[in-house]
Amino acid sequence: MELKHINLDDLKTARLNVRKQGAKSVSDLVPSIRAMGILQPLLVRPNCEGYEIVAGQRRYHAAKQVAQEASEQGADVAPVPCIVMEDGDDAKAIEASSAENVARLPMDEIDQYKAFEALSKQGKSVEEIARDFGVTERLVSQRLAIARILTPILKLYQKGAINAYVLRDLTLATKAQQKRWLELYGSEDQHAPQGRYLKHWLFGGEEIPVDNALFDPLDYRGNIVTDLFEETRYFDDGKAFWELQNKAIAERREAYLAKGWDEVVLLDVGNYFAEWEHAKAGRKDGGRVYVEIADNGEVSFHEGYITRKEAAKRVKQAEKGEDADNSASARPELTKVMQTYLDLHRHAATRFELLSDPALALRVATAQIIAGSPLWSVQAEPQRTGNEIIEQSLATNGAQEKFAQERKAVLQLLGMDTDEPETVVPRRHDYGVSTDLLSIFAKLIELDDEALTRIFTFVVAETLPSASELVEALGEHLATDMAVHWKPDEAFFDLWKDKEAINAAIREVAGKATADAHLTSTAKLQKKVILGCLEGTRKPHMPDWLPRYMAFPMAGYTRRNGIAALERTKAVQKALKAR
Repeated sequence: MELKHINLDDLKTARLNVRKQGAKSVSDLVPSIRAMGILQPLLVRPNCEGYEIVAGQRRYHAAKQVAQEASEQGADVAPVPCIVMEDGDDAKAIEASSAENVARLPMDEIDQYKAFEALSKQGKSVEEIARDFGVTERLVSQRLAIARILTPILKLYQKGAINAYVLRDLTLATKAQQKRWLELYGSEDQHAPQGRYLKHWLFGGEEIPVDNALFDPLDYRGNIVTDLFEETRYFDDGKAFWELQNKAIAERREAYLAKGWDEVVLLDVGNYFAEWEHAKAGRKDGGRVYVEIADNGEVSFHEGYITRKEAAKRVKQAEKGEDADNSASARPELTKVMQTYLDLHRHAATRFELLSDPALALRVATAQIIAGSPLWSVQAEPQRTGNEIIEQSLATNGAQEKFAQERKAVLQLLGMDTDEPETVVPRRHDYGVSTDLLSIFAKLIELDDEALTRIFTFVVAETLPSASELVEALGEHLATDMAVHWKPDEAFFDLWKDKEAINAAIREVAGKATADAHLTSTAKLQKKVILGCLEGTRKPHMPDWLPRYMAFPMAGYTRRNGIAALERTKAVQKALKAR
């Protein structure tokens, strides 16, 4: 399941689970939802048009009624907390758990703030607090934002003099704005803005008090307007003000950096500093300076903070006895989304240009075969025998010996150690063996095309999978003559067990009469007959005999199936005929 906020317009009641009685009788819920919003999340599941409500329809209807009131007053309609079910979730269990968590939650916004703040001071993150109470992180952040509210305003709310909407909007105000709002509230002839007018008063006006300037007002070239009743002076040109203010902020930033602060973080204009998401840390401990800039030009400098996550990491390091990393983690210059944007555009242009340079493309391919890359995962054929007899036999194969010699030559061309690696391309289970992609690529650029072709051909051969259709296809295409590289050896005869196949081979070597004469002889005796012909102790002398198993394409001696290589050969021939 997932806990998230969803707009009311994206929710609808489920047809199968609609209450037959009392679903829209919500007069008992409206007052609490009007004051504090929905505390116990609705239980919903996705459908093609948004989400349908599985549990919490009365809360939904009450929220719609409150939203209608808010809209009429010009206040924003906030999305509601919902638990989004996944396949297999137990609706009754989730609803019961949600109700239990909410039952533990203080019922007043101020009490919720105090409860959350106490946990925050204990080092718990917003995510952890939300999980403890079964509410959304957004709700926790909203309540913690009450820390920004001046005490007289909190008292007005607790007395019922102002509603929750005003309280929430004032969490966005600076201390100076809150003080000004209190003055207006207490004035007999002026009105403190509320509803839609409050946000406009906070963010939409262009009045910038001279007291908010970090620069010398004498440097300002516009007009300064004086309110004779309030004895407050204002800049009349916002653009001119911000040019000077930004310059002054930049100078303050440079001054902080010159004093040894690792980083000065400029928050976006209008964004407030969420102190509850940060922990104190001195300049020498990697603390940052956060600069909060209000819409009316007021600037606040919050010195010596790191994020809660960084603080928690340091605590864990201390518990493990590790040296704490007191350097503040540098914020990336670019967001991940922006980096993805740049990466894809650069990739598109580069790969198109690569089309015009086949020689370079071959070098790129060779480097990735040898060293691997996120999209290339190639391993050398490990030639695992699992049998000492086979291992000893393979070592005497002429092709195997010549291949090892070529490997040394290739390693030398690449400037790699010719003694240590058993393969140029690492094998799957060569733990701890790796090759640097860029180093290999740089070396390949230096080499001429002849050397490159030699290396490329080798690594392709080294990564050719044994017991594969590709081996059968290549052997047939190259007309590979196994007699050049291999002779029937002791291991071959030791591992060959089938009497019917061996007798058929006798017919091939010594003729039908000899084969028939040994039809019931043991496999061991029949193999001696073949060996005698190969060695010349029997007639006819057949020193160049090659069993059908070693031919390309492969063939067998019986009509029985069960030879995997034969099945691969059939697949290859079928594919070639289809061409």
